[in-house]
Amino acid sequence: METSRRTLIKAGAATGVALGVPLASASPADARKHAARLRSDPFTLGVACGDPWPDGFVIWTRLALEPLAGDGLGGMPSVPFRVEWEVARDPSFRRVVRRGSQQARPESAHTIHVELHGLPADRDYWYRFRCGRFDSRSGRARTAPRRGTMPSSLAMSFVSCSQFEHGYFTAYRRMAEDNPDLVLHLGDYQYEYTAGDYEAPGGNVRDHEGPETTTLETYRQRHAQYKTDPDLQAAHAVAPWLVVFDDHELDNNWADETPEKPEDGFLARRAAAFQAYYENMPLRRTSVPRGIDMQLYRRVAWGELATFHMLDTRQYRDDQGCGDGYDTDCPAAVDPSRSLTGAAQEAWLLNGFRRSQSRWDLLGQQVFFAQRDSDEGPLKTVSMDAWDGYVASRDRITQGWVDADVRNPVVLTGDVHAHWASDLKLDYDDPTTRTVGAELVCSSITSGGSGADSASGSHPWLKWNPHLRFQNNLRGYVRTQITPTEMQADFRCLPDVTTDTAAAFTRASFVIADREPGLHQTYDNPPAQAKRDGRSDREIGRDTIRWETQRP
Repeated sequence: METSRRTLIKAGAATGVALGVPLASASPADARKHAARLRSDPFTLGVACGDPWPDGFVIWTRLALEPLAGDGLGGMPSVPFRVEWEVARDPSFRRVVRRGSQQARPESAHTIHVELHGLPADRDYWYRFRCGRFDSRSGRARTAPRRGTMPSSLAMSFVSCSQFEHGYFTAYRRMAEDNPDLVLHLGDYQYEYTAGDYEAPGGNVRDHEGPETTTLETYRQRHAQYKTDPDLQAAHAVAPWLVVFDDHELDNNWADETPEKPEDGFLARRAAAFQAYYENMPLRRTSVPRGIDMQLYRRVAWGELATFHMLDTRQYRDDQGCGDGYDTDCPAAVDPSRSLTGAAQEAWLLNGFRRSQSRWDLLGQQVFFAQRDSDEGPLKTVSMDAWDGYVASRDRITQGWVDADVRNPVVLTGDVHAHWASDLKLDYDDPTTRTVGAELVCSSITSGGSGADSASGSHPWLKWNPHLRFQNNLRGYVRTQITPTEMQADFRCLPDVTTDTAAAFTRASFVIADREPGLHQTYDNPPAQAKRDGRSDREIGRDTIRWETQRP
């Protein structure tokens, strides 16, 4: 019985198997001796910062001498190591404000999470680590502005979907070069497949190491492989991140306790994936997994300028109705009892709307929010894996921000491997109804290969979904500038991901004005070759369905 299996795994967490409960203690002297004996650099996976609050943030690193080691422990001896850390007000570390040390233990794959408190608000900091005679690279951290203050601006970029095999992570590098204050990663940070099982059009440019990730060892190894990428390391080092997972951090299209395909031991796989995810992300102690459960939805405020409601649309959802792909008139999609967030998270979100005093309320989440009908005719054909498959759940949340008089609601989305921009409605079937918000969807970093460029407005679905305002199928990220009067979004694109030197450019820009829900396009950069592979608009539309329904 599923419930008893879940209880068993939860009980395992209480015995000390789960992350955050040390199996054994070592003396500080021993940990220091082990660090002194290191003969090569253990900081091969870089550094990271996350979850900024007005008085602090989390800094992270992980020791790995051989990152791709099959046991997932990075070639580290099975002993604790003393790791020193310091935080400074300047990048040269002349004004150190905090320092300390922690033991990096084998039972947590030699990861370090330092949770800083008591720092002044709204300031830049720099941090670094040392183990023995080796220093890590430095990273930039930042405290959020205090509540009750109105910052003049926030430079925030958001990303999703980085399939290592499908291309180079150049988009991470280009994002880092923009020097954002904050980065949101909205899911599919890593992918679970064996090398070659998920192939991009034109072939993969590099391979995954190891088998499909199903165990703690293989998830740790896969995270380590991704963290070795220099472009990803640069993106982590430039600013604090807010992270949430989607499906591929565990298994394609999973839903709560249901895998994509029947498999024995899925709950144990879920517990392993969550533990490895926490180990490798700059998350606070409140997100330490307990068996198969992980508290990931949370709120982060940026003074009175913005509140980020970071959602988890996988862990509590009802299973997708009528399959995982596109379907027409699926009864489950409109069943009011079904939820994408689960009842507790939905209540938490609605309460956050009612209590919000922010100029901008931003929902950082994973799957397409607006209605997206792929059928030109009278039938409605939509994705079961998006909010279209949970219409009542979407309606309750949209009505919730309307009833709470949320000043400027904006949904930030990943997952679909293409840039999109949408006006949000209470009734998508009546285009004359008022717009009540906006959705910005970032393309993938690499997933799906290089993609294809097209002129703004050329995607066929925009013709019969008038609330959909923009689409482009190149890879990239979304760069935003948020001020008290407006939010500008630049859809940044790369011409290809098969080389590691591609430059980024802005294909289109939109502005959302304070108290004016909806999108105003301010910039449209026509592509030099709108359809470089010679396909028609309708073929491009069919390919969108194919990639979202037939991906492995």
